[in-house]
Amino acid sequence: MLPDDFQPAILPPTDIEQPARWFVFSTNGELLIRFAEQGLELPLASIWPFAKWPTVRRLYLGTLHGQPCYAAEVDQFDAPPGWIFEGLRALWTRLDEALIGIAGQALQLLEWDRSHQFCGRCGVPTERRSAERARRCPACEWTVYPRLSPVIMVRIAHEGRILLARAPRFAPGVYSVLAGFVEAGETLEQTLHREVAEEVGLRVQNLRYFASQSWPFPHSLMIAFTADYAGGELQVDGREIIEADWFAPDDLPGLPSPMSMAWRLIQDFMTREAD
Repeated sequence: MLPDDFQPAILPPTDIEQPARWFVFSTNGELLIRFAEQGLELPLASIWPFAKWPTVRRLYLGTLHGQPCYAAEVDQFDAPPGWIFEGLRALWTRLDEALIGIAGQALQLLEWDRSHQFCGRCGVPTERRSAERARRCPACEWTVYPRLSPVIMVRIAHEGRILLARAPRFAPGVYSVLAGFVEAGETLEQTLHREVAEEVGLRVQNLRYFASQSWPFPHSLMIAFTADYAGGELQVDGREIIEADWFAPDDLPGLPSPMSMAWRLIQDFMTREAD
């Protein structure tokens, strides 16, 4: 998530002498970093630090601790000497927490900017707005803003056990909580009940909000709940879910990455059951 002392902004500062932090991504979404004695570093310079390396697009993000932050995308994969590109997932627990939060926003905004170069209504090239984070069509005046895709996640408990499931895309042996995208016209609660019924054939009750997480792959917002089993026979749909079962805290299968909201939900369950 974004750090509390990050101040988002649209227009860059007029003081170009002030050092800025650059979040530089390749077109396949990998972040430019280098290894230093203090840990991983990002480029730091008042202007674009790689004069012979043109950018595809640049966005001003705001300030962190009063320091300007920029996002940039480059159309090549060979990093300058001393630098490397790494995927944001691999950096999640290695890069400073404040920087990883801003990097996630930078990745989402670059993807949005790249995907809305032309008007979806009339096909005319769009233009950036200076007063807000938006792109506008000069012909039909259609304006597009960065949008998120909300996803619900739910941890279902029953008699001291937790329901975990496997999707076809998961690594071998890894199980997770249920999740699904919110569809048009649905509330979060309706999505939760629908996903649980569709994927595993169960009914749930006592829904409780747990937490949320920005998930920039490419632009999701994970909204997590806990719930209790209310009825139904466990039956996977065979498409979204291929295996599901109830697990005790001392007999859990392989779990998702600690960077994920699913992992937090499962760890919270284990802590509660241990008390």
